[in-house]
Amino acid sequence: MSSDIVKKFANKLKLIRKERNLSQEDFALLCGVDRTHIGRIERLERVPGLEVLQKFADGLGISLSELLKFD
Repeated sequence: MSSDIVKKFANKLKLIRKERNLSQEDFALLCGVDRTHIGRIERLERVPGLEVLQKFADGLGISLSELLKFD
């Protein structure tokens, strides 16, 4: 399940979360998702669906396209 795009997304999500000094629990509360789901995504155990991706973007105050942009 750890394709290149999944790894890129997990790394970006973790980087943004840490840059904003958010724990997984704080980030989960901000986005309205379960804390364990954040951890599973960051550990490449799960791939988020579109609704969860939108919740992440909304919680971070960025567009979905920005969240999914990998340089």
